[in-house]
Amino acid sequence: MPRPLHAVIHRDALAANLARARAAAPDARVWAVVKADAYGHGLERAYEALRAADGFALLDLAEAGRLRGLGWRGPILLLEGVFDPRDLELCSRLDLWHVVHEEGQIDALGRHKTHKPHRVFLKLNSGMNRLGFAPAAFRGAWARLNALPQVDEISLMTHFADADLDGGTEAPLKVFEAVTQDLPGERSLANSAALLREGDRPAVRGDWVRPGILCYGSSPDFPAHGIQHWGLQPAMSLRSRLIAVQALQAGDTVGYGSTFRAERALRLGIVACGYADGYPRHAGTGTPALVDGRRTRLLGRVSMDMLAVDLSDVPASGIGSEVTLWGRSADGAVLPIDEVAQAAGTVGYELMCALAPRVPVSVDG
Repeated sequence: MPRPLHAVIHRDALAANLARARAAAPDARVWAVVKADAYGHGLERAYEALRAADGFALLDLAEAGRLRGLGWRGPILLLEGVFDPRDLELCSRLDLWHVVHEEGQIDALGRHKTHKPHRVFLKLNSGMNRLGFAPAAFRGAWARLNALPQVDEISLMTHFADADLDGGTEAPLKVFEAVTQDLPGERSLANSAALLREGDRPAVRGDWVRPGILCYGSSPDFPAHGIQHWGLQPAMSLRSRLIAVQALQAGDTVGYGSTFRAERALRLGIVACGYADGYPRHAGTGTPALVDGRRTRLLGRVSMDMLAVDLSDVPASGIGSEVTLWGRSADGAVLPIDEVAQAAGTVGYELMCALAPRVPVSVDG
């Protein structure tokens, strides 16, 4: 019998979350962001549930090829553009749209021989200081692109660094509007946080919105708001079972380093899951988990292949009882991935993307 740990991808949740994104900005078109193998969910597993999007946005040329192989004929956007001039050949062959964020990419386009001009998204650095042209250089970059026969339509985009905070879009939005004033082309600004919090503002939603993490059932502004507030559903569940039960007495310790010491007698369950499976090692005592659909907590340190949970409030549990590490239990109880991530000092994005290859994955919904 295989080890009981497994992940489940819920296609019904993916589809519902995408619909939620569209409802937040009904006048805009929607990029489903599927970078990092659909945030660890698997591009092929997520595709059918997300194909109601108007386009897919990602980073990797190989993933773009996989999407075309799945039958997608609509827009695909390379969010970081091309990394080498030779990549433009594949953009032409696969009909990929791509971001232009630095001068070298314009130089490469100017040398590229293509029969069909490219659709590009010119990126403004509005304060995040990651990718994009500085405000003083943006219009010059636009003029260079506009003069190239290799370029068809130029769309304008930026990225919000602080859209999860109150007022976080105001400063970058002012920069974007000032720099792009009177320039033609569609606009794309809103990530998941901006979309959910301010998608009703035309200037924020623009023509294309870019929901990423919300599609996968994580709140983009947690802990200010959880997934229940935004009407999102977990798209990944990590489930295992109890493989042992221990009876602790007051003073007994648990796990490496004896970081947990029992103050009273209690039952302890050992779960087949550890950091080699992608579960965060820094999720210590108090991290939430579900046993038979009932909320409990981790005790002690997570080890490579196992972790321990408190069974005090789940008296009927025993070897074989289901343990939900995040997501949705078999009986429908929900443990948001954001709560687990917070306890481990990280974010839901990282947990999704860190799921180890040794964990079997199935699909439902």
